Amino acid sequence: MPRTPASAKDVAELAGVSRAAVSRCFTPGASISPETRARILKAAETLGYQVNRLASGLIRNESGIVALISAEIATPYRAQLLAALTAALQRAGKVALVINTDRSDESVEQALRQAISYRTDAAIFLSGMPARSLAETCQRNGMRLVLINRDGNHPGSLLVRLPDEDAGARAVAILLAAGCKRLALASSRTGTPSLVGRERGFRDAARSAGVEWIEERLGATSYETGLELGMALLTRKDRPDAIFCTTDLMACGVMDAARWRLGISIPDQLSVIGFDDIPQAGWEGYDLTTFRQPVDDIAAQSVDWLLSEKTADTAAVLTLEPRLKLRGSVRRSFRPKGPQAATGDEPISTHDAKMR
Repeated sequence: MPRTPASAKDVAELAGVSRAAVSRCFTPGASISPETRARILKAAETLGYQVNRLASGLIRNESGIVALISAEIATPYRAQLLAALTAALQRAGKVALVINTDRSDESVEQALRQAISYRTDAAIFLSGMPARSLAETCQRNGMRLVLINRDGNHPGSLLVRLPDEDAGARAVAILLAAGCKRLALASSRTGTPSLVGRERGFRDAARSAGVEWIEERLGATSYETGLELGMALLTRKDRPDAIFCTTDLMACGVMDAARWRLGISIPDQLSVIGFDDIPQAGWEGYDLTTFRQPVDDIAAQSVDWLLSEKTADTAAVLTLEPRLKLRGSVRRSFRPKGPQAATGDEPISTHDAKMR
């Protein structure tokens, strides 16, 4: 038969103290004499006692659990963000519950209901968008919501956003400054707010500069889609000499299609810019110029907001700034200006991280 775990009562009896003393011993900041603490800890070690944090949290009407709701968790950017979020939550004494979804509304709704059933204190959305009625149910149950790169205006939630349109516009400026003449935009058909913003910024900047461009939007946001995009764009008669890809993963596919399938030299014959700064972007085989997502800041400030217990009738909006990371996938005729020129690492606009 399975052994029954040792209880606080067992520890108290072995140590010769009250159950209240055991509780104080394992409560940070509680008053207890060093001698009594030592006796309790020795008894707990002898019995193999572990504090039931879930039970004690439920007494205080908080579980210490934060749900992370995400699709495509194996992709490099999502894996980076999940790693940063789980680390930040653990430092704050919280436990992460990762719920893997697809992009459908039904999957997101099921994930959120699952989070509610576990009495989670909060939910952080990396994918999808909860229906307003379900979000209101969460908040009535005391759950807090953080939406990263999502649209929406759920009262009392935190929206974490990047100036994605600025990145698309900056990509046009960089490629034109590098002497590129035939620009192209490569994206997926996923249609997330982030991708749509980057696409819109690229188009508006190209239009303002009086530059014609071509574009392709295919499939999912994946490396394989990047290969397809590369073949579709680079086998045209009016082949582009510069491509802005709305994610690094697709940019890697475009670059491999160019070099290994079509024999096109990068950056001599083709300049490529991505977005995210996934680990692969810095690999010698890609050396990709890109915009770095502020992953650590996203995680830290999301968790700080959850711990702050701030409430409001409207959604709080936190805007964080990605940074341009210049590498070798853009022609060398382009050089940044300012103190970051030596590192190739600079902000894309004048925005500072700000909450409103």
